[in-house]
Amino acid sequence: MASGRTVFFVSDGTGITAETLGKGLLSQFEGMNFHQVRFPFLDNPKKAKECLLRIRKAREQDGIRPLVIMTMMNSEISAMLRQEDALFLDLFEVFIAPLEKELGVRSAHTVGRSHGGTGSEYTNRIAAMSFAIAHDDGVSDADLKNADVILIGVSRCGKTPTSLYLSMQFGLKAANYPLIPEDIQRDRLPDTLLPFRDKLFGLTIAPEQLHLIRQERRPDSNYAALDTCWKEVAAAERLMKREGIEWFDMTSRSIEEIAVQIIQAINKR
Repeated sequence: MASGRTVFFVSDGTGITAETLGKGLLSQFEGMNFHQVRFPFLDNPKKAKECLLRIRKAREQDGIRPLVIMTMMNSEISAMLRQEDALFLDLFEVFIAPLEKELGVRSAHTVGRSHGGTGSEYTNRIAAMSFAIAHDDGVSDADLKNADVILIGVSRCGKTPTSLYLSMQFGLKAANYPLIPEDIQRDRLPDTLLPFRDKLFGLTIAPEQLHLIRQERRPDSNYAALDTCWKEVAAAERLMKREGIEWFDMTSRSIEEIAVQIIQAINKR
């Protein structure tokens, strides 16, 4: 089996759908090294020819045909690309055609539909993102009563990216609050958070991984020391357990996975 393979994510739109679904598929093949090339907004013959040349060059360099994962609504551009020797997987073709047959209705075949949403959905998502940014890392405790979720955990455990993902992907107003050394020494939740226990979720992480993350930010500091990381993580987990706060481990899970678990927990409540 080849150790490396070039994969193209091609779309006449943003390419987000092709890349997201494509990466999900490729993640099932452990041990394979994929060189990823993105070609969004491939919406005219000139761009198609450029993409064709890149596909051909990759095949010649790798000595094996590349993978092309597409979401193409333009059938003419799609036909141009298929002149090259590659494995073409058009995700819209795979799913849209069976749906048209089952529903008895032809799809709109409009580029970018999957990222649009209604006007109210867009407005809510922008408002949620603004809220997440304004309430990042405990910068502001104003208006926490309007938060959908408040994430707590030690510094650099993944609170900020998870909050932003919850706001961008799900339109949730997500705040995050760090458990600083003073909170850990007092061994109690910050007073600011006490009225909002029903909105609290914790994040934790393996001390060794936290050490590596902090080392990048403040090399060889007490903040990044492995012993400090061990003590802070252990103390934070004890605190969350005693307070009855459900927490999620970021060590071996992606932000996307953790976000979905948080959504499930919110729905249960």
